[in-house]
Amino acid sequence: MRRDPPPTLFAKSNGIELAYDSFGDPAAQPLLLIMGLGTQMIAWDEVFCEQLAARGYRVIRFDNRDIGQSARLAAAGVPDIGKLLTQAMSGVPVDAASVPYTLADMAADAVGLLDALGIGSAHIVGASMGGAIGQELALRYPMRVRTLVSIMSTSGAPGLPPPKPEALQVLLTPAPTDRAGYIERQQRVMKILRAGAYPDEEALDAARAERAFERGLNPAGYARQLAAIIASGSRRERLASLRTPTLVIHGDVDPLVPIECGIDVARSVPGARMVTIQGMGHALPRTTWTPIVDAIAEHAVWTD
Repeated sequence: MRRDPPPTLFAKSNGIELAYDSFGDPAAQPLLLIMGLGTQMIAWDEVFCEQLAARGYRVIRFDNRDIGQSARLAAAGVPDIGKLLTQAMSGVPVDAASVPYTLADMAADAVGLLDALGIGSAHIVGASMGGAIGQELALRYPMRVRTLVSIMSTSGAPGLPPPKPEALQVLLTPAPTDRAGYIERQQRVMKILRAGAYPDEEALDAARAERAFERGLNPAGYARQLAAIIASGSRRERLASLRTPTLVIHGDVDPLVPIECGIDVARSVPGARMVTIQGMGHALPRTTWTPIVDAIAEHAVWTD
């Protein structure tokens, strides 16, 4: 039976305010969860977090900037995603100064949250865009990252397989801002991203979407996060210098970030290990929790 979620707390970080909560013993090894594009921290399900906490971690999840209950950077304006995509697809690098912020800024947010909580270093687990943020965090702040787990993410390198058309459409189509429209759309989106039949998950999608709606939508923030991904470019060459113990987890039927992208991350990081989850798309259905929690717990070992 699901327990009530822990209270949402707020911390000053990198000049903004972030919403977060935590699970487990405050004295346990800290493990920071970073979620993906336009996705609130509650996508790290409470039961999933509790399972990780039971393995000996203080599990912390938070809303990235511009999503959920964290700070919204409305004054930064709304970037022209079509223009940025056209430029990036033509092979012309996007100037980081042309977008409101980059993944490096979002990595600095995560470091600021660790600072606010008095945490010197932590295990970092990121999903999708959160995996890319985790990579940036490990590259830029190696002393703050004990271990890195990059789930269904990419190095951002050119030439990797693109999303499937239906998944790309999901990525680029704005979500409705009315309750009924948003909930209906999210049910369709999750069915596409899971890339398979998951009737038990589908039965929960409406309630999950309603909860996200209640916490607050931010379409402009979604666009700014997407611009951050586009402008941040490739990490492949820099990943070759990464010495943080790295685990890559990826589903073999991911329609948004194909498994070749995860393979590329694992090949780019010296000594990285990869775990492939059979039948997993671009989502974390409950049937994947046990192998993912096991893989994280085996990897995220505290060493001095």
